[in-house]
Amino acid sequence: MTDKTRDPRLVVEVLSEALPYIQRFSGKTVVVKYGGNAMTEDTLIDSFARNMVLMKEVGINPVVVHGGGPQIGDLLKKLNIESRFVNGMRVTDAETMDVVEMVLGGLVNKGIVNLINQCGGKAIGLTGKDGAQIRARQLKVEHQTPEMTAPEIIDIGHVGEVEHISTDLIEMLAERDFIPVIAPIGVDAEGHSYNINADLVAGKVAEALGAEKLMLLTNVAGLMNAEGEVLTGLTTAQVDALISDGTIHGGMLPKIRCALDAVKGGVCSAHIIDGRVPHATLLEIFTNAGVGTLITDDAHEGPAG
Repeated sequence: MTDKTRDPRLVVEVLSEALPYIQRFSGKTVVVKYGGNAMTEDTLIDSFARNMVLMKEVGINPVVVHGGGPQIGDLLKKLNIESRFVNGMRVTDAETMDVVEMVLGGLVNKGIVNLINQCGGKAIGLTGKDGAQIRARQLKVEHQTPEMTAPEIIDIGHVGEVEHISTDLIEMLAERDFIPVIAPIGVDAEGHSYNINADLVAGKVAEALGAEKLMLLTNVAGLMNAEGEVLTGLTTAQVDALISDGTIHGGMLPKIRCALDAVKGGVCSAHIIDGRVPHATLLEIFTNAGVGTLITDDAHEGPAG
């Protein structure tokens, strides 16, 4: 159906359904982790930028935290710098960290900012080094095999974890109608830069801001049970049980732990949503159906998208 043939009554119906959600979330903060297919497919890139602008226009304060692993890998390959991984994390020496900062803080970050601005928004690009808003420390990685009496500590270089989030700069920008777009690069007390997992940064930013929602865009339909069915609504207790019984495992586990920690840390709800679906963020916030898994601390949170 083209724009010329769309039934105006359908448009009115959609707006009417969205109204209570707009009223409920106006003035609230929503932290969105942007990555995966949503960052690499043209139609999804455009819909994401439009979603952020629309959210701001109806009074919601979106804060974007983005990844960029594939883009980092592409540039390292072009520069003939070998990529090595430990437990799924990129070993980041000083040379690799320079590339990470160029890609995340430059190419990717400014590309997202430009797209949002082209859609009529006012985006500002930041890294965690700006205003020292992400204080980091080096991530310690342990490795142990059955024959080892104690775990081995592996140095993976400039890979960090969040020590503290300062929200002054983010809040100032949001109050002045800007959309902050944050690259997950932190800095320690000595000024050393660290590459931090974007899901982790998004979760910690959401906690520090007391956000209404944390939305993690993924390349899957949501959290699934043993039968492959998407679990649309879960409490933190139910998620803990699914981790304990092994239903949640592998690559999804760190993302779920991030969402779980955010909700336990005061974020009203966390959403694992399918970033392959156009306008996924709006569908999750403004419709009854949603497009992923909702995690709350209260079994009776009610219809919230």
